Amino acid sequence: MTRKKLFIILGVVVALGALAFVNLRYQRSNATSVTVEVIKTRDLEAIVSASGKIQPKRSVNISADTMGRVVNLAINEGDAVTKGQFLLQIDPRNLKTAVDRGEASLAASRSQLEQTRAAVESARIALEQANDTMRRQKDLWDRGLTTKEQYDRAVGDQRMRETDVRERQQQVTTQEKRINQELAQLESAKYDLTKVRIESPIDGIVTRRNIEEGETVVLGTMNNPGTVLLTVADMSVIEAEVEVDETDVPELRIGQPVKVTIDAFPDRTFPARVTEIGNSPIQTTATGGVRQATNFKVVVTLAEEIPEVRPGFTCTAEITTATRTAAIAVPIQATTVREVVFDDKGQIVREPRTDRRRRRPGVEASVNATELEPGQTRKEVEGVFAVKENKALFVPIKTGIAGDKYFEVLEGLQEGDRVITGPFASVRELADDVEVKVEESGTARR
Repeated sequence: MTRKKLFIILGVVVALGALAFVNLRYQRSNATSVTVEVIKTRDLEAIVSASGKIQPKRSVNISADTMGRVVNLAINEGDAVTKGQFLLQIDPRNLKTAVDRGEASLAASRSQLEQTRAAVESARIALEQANDTMRRQKDLWDRGLTTKEQYDRAVGDQRMRETDVRERQQQVTTQEKRINQELAQLESAKYDLTKVRIESPIDGIVTRRNIEEGETVVLGTMNNPGTVLLTVADMSVIEAEVEVDETDVPELRIGQPVKVTIDAFPDRTFPARVTEIGNSPIQTTATGGVRQATNFKVVVTLAEEIPEVRPGFTCTAEITTATRTAAIAVPIQATTVREVVFDDKGQIVREPRTDRRRRRPGVEASVNATELEPGQTRKEVEGVFAVKENKALFVPIKTGIAGDKYFEVLEGLQEGDRVITGPFASVRELADDVEVKVEESGTARR
């Protein structure tokens, strides 16, 4: 072989190699780099997250029922108290004076009642004497032994004595009713006197103290609430009152498990249960014409006591509304929505490969024609792009519950399928049946 022929052969080989390199590079440039994930079975939990405040299940605001100055304050905020324990006392002198005055008035009324009863007895004796005199005068008048004037005088005296007896008896009745009234007033004064000594109505902790010794207690009126002196909370049963968005409320049920995280203890979670679901939305005042979100109050009860917790602590509740064991799961970032054409049997009508061309992003119909065949329908469905033979194939799916990072798949995928998870822009803009290049996670173009 001559040197000239050798150079020709080498030139042809180099040209073919260059052509193959250019062609390979061109093909690589047309393939979209994507990352994929293999579909597996997973244990899923559907979680509704909401924030709120820690509150005791039972809390009592203690106000005074009588006005006066606090003369003895026996507790401080944070003290543990028991039911019936003395808390504070209001100056009792005015109320004690009212009791003494009532007792004296009652004693005077009872003495006057005895005098009235004695007068009744005297009036009855006088009536009996008048009756005897009238009978004698009538007997003498019948025999003509007395004058008409004396007889009439005896009859009038007898009637006057009867009237006097009735009057005295009425005075006794009136006095007895007056005594009953004064007795009731005295009992009321004694009851008011007992209100100056305030005791704890429950076992708990003094979570608030709004009064100091020497200050004057103010009673409430219809438009002006009275002074809340103390707040005693029973912290043996703790609740979390959280606000749940209206879209999540239908998923909630009484008794569902909850994990509560208190901001003051970020490294700990506390088990709880849903114990109350509000039927009416929380009333909010719109500001600046902005429509407020509609939330419902949900109460969860913690399963254990937390000695160091305080009412009003901010917390977050994660309510488990549903669980699935060994469910087919797809990454949330892999799901997208596309417009797909179905035939009369509900099957996807895909475009023949010979007619493939780049479509408008966001409208990834299987058939690009604007006109549909008889029996075909076009609708938007949720699905994923599965990788088959280095092609991105749109697969409609039916999802169940949503976990933290995965959706439950009820229809459309099987264990072992590979779905495209990124980059995010690629998932949004991919067309059906286009060539893709699978890269390791984190190396695809973004």
